[in-house]
Amino acid sequence: MKKLKNYYMHFKNHPHHHHQSPERKWIFPLAIGSILSLFLLFIATLTSPQGTHILPFYRSISASYSAFVESKLHPLPISMFPPPPRFAYLISGSAGDGASVKRVLLAMYHPHNRYVVHLDLESSPKERADLLEFVKNHDLFKRFENVKMITKANLITYRGPTMVANTLHAAAILLKECGDWDWFINLSASDYPLVTQDDLLHTFSYLPRDLNFIDHTSDIGWKDHQRARPIIVDPGLYMNKKQDVFWVTQRRSRPTAFKLFTGSAWMVLSRPFVDYVIWGWDNLPRTVLMYYSNFISSPEGYFHTVICNAQEFKNTTVNSDLHFISWDNPPKQHPHYLTVADMKAMVDSNAPFARKFHREDPVLDKIDAELLSRNPGMPVPGGWCIGSRENGTDPCSLVGNTTVLRPNNGSKRLETLISKMLSNENFRPKQCV
Repeated sequence: MKKLKNYYMHFKNHPHHHHQSPERKWIFPLAIGSILSLFLLFIATLTSPQGTHILPFYRSISASYSAFVESKLHPLPISMFPPPPRFAYLISGSAGDGASVKRVLLAMYHPHNRYVVHLDLESSPKERADLLEFVKNHDLFKRFENVKMITKANLITYRGPTMVANTLHAAAILLKECGDWDWFINLSASDYPLVTQDDLLHTFSYLPRDLNFIDHTSDIGWKDHQRARPIIVDPGLYMNKKQDVFWVTQRRSRPTAFKLFTGSAWMVLSRPFVDYVIWGWDNLPRTVLMYYSNFISSPEGYFHTVICNAQEFKNTTVNSDLHFISWDNPPKQHPHYLTVADMKAMVDSNAPFARKFHREDPVLDKIDAELLSRNPGMPVPGGWCIGSRENGTDPCSLVGNTTVLRPNNGSKRLETLISKMLSNENFRPKQCV
């Protein structure tokens, strides 16, 4: 984590500082540091009447451990770590995806985060009611009130702009009803995590919170002829039954008011950028949205075009969707479904998410067992879970401090990936080009 910590400190410190004379500038910090060290040493020796240390337990410096055992943790002052961020998730699905949405939600759950789940209008009323009951009655969700469901289901045509509209709908709910959060992440029922939330929160706590992880390029290639020039109409905008998009005979020229970008439909977007997209104070997000309302596969271009044409945000992009995806070469409309045979490649990618998976594929059980330490029907254990794991008991049935993080090996893999992305060779040269 040293590289990310240095990166965090570089952005945290103001670039302008007051200069002191060479003879005196080191005296004051040295004196203060000595006094603070003695004070912390004294406090650390104090115990409560019950014989326990007064200082609470915080994150372990080590990112590797075998079990959640209190004796393996060390009392550390919280100031040694940047505060953990909050993620706001959209998890969406269609007909038959109810059980998968539940599974992804539990695999991604952390009390510190915010969640919106959605089953589109193609799913049955019974399936949506079942998911709503799950969200309303789960003990953890009731306690922390951080999971919401879009009960008035949207009709989604996955090649049309209704998917963008649904993403914007969820983002607006998260902004209005779900309090403070730092990054918005959209996932589907066919996605799955490869790291724990403690791994993800721990790693992102060292990053500037205006970064946007979005795979993008202005080299749209064949998409110019097959997507930018044609005009499509999405029936999902005005009908209540799903149909495929249909094509208008006329074609159009490329826009001149903004430059087109394309990329992955899966993103990790900063709170400031999501605010900008929803409020659109300079009208660019709305102008681009109207253009993409007649664009095939608009989720692969709308957010990318907005962020790379906005002066305020174009230099905040990291060119990655943080997913492991297995594509044909050249890529087709849909990626390969992942299986147990892809397990090593998924881990070696260091990505925190992967897609696509068949429902209840055995590889999901393998990910649960080997990467997430998750038992069926339970959330992934983290530092906030202080209950026993004996005899298959859910350790998260007993909740401790929700800001305590216990990162595992996943944080090491993720640090490797993000450090590479933020290197001098990859970060600035790949922004909005």
